[in-house]
Amino acid sequence: MKKEFRVLKNYEFSSIIQNRQFVKSSSFVCYFQKRKLDHARVGISVGKKLGNAVCRNKVKRQLRSIVDDIFTFEEGYDLIIIVRPAYANKSFEENKNEMKENQNRINKRFLKK
Repeated sequence: MKKEFRVLKNYEFSSIIQNRQFVKSSSFVCYFQKRKLDHARVGISVGKKLGNAVCRNKVKRQLRSIVDDIFTFEEGYDLIIIVRPAYANKSFEENKNEMKENQNRINKRFLKK
């Protein structure tokens, strides 16, 4: 995932989360906010409850791979993905399908507006 497609700053994470538009599933909480620029950005947050640093970095690598496969980055929103501990109990494919469902739910909300 290129740097221009990532949310990196703490204040950006905070503003998107404070917007309070979100979609929940068993493995993820996805906060999103409409964006004026032409490409989407994604931020990933993995808490310490998920495991040690090696495990958390593995989850982030897997999630970046999922995001690269699913997203076209032409959507008009910023997205923060917070990983829940249930992520570790599922396979990569199950998590990928769950993320696809979340993206579809987010896209439906944007098409309504």
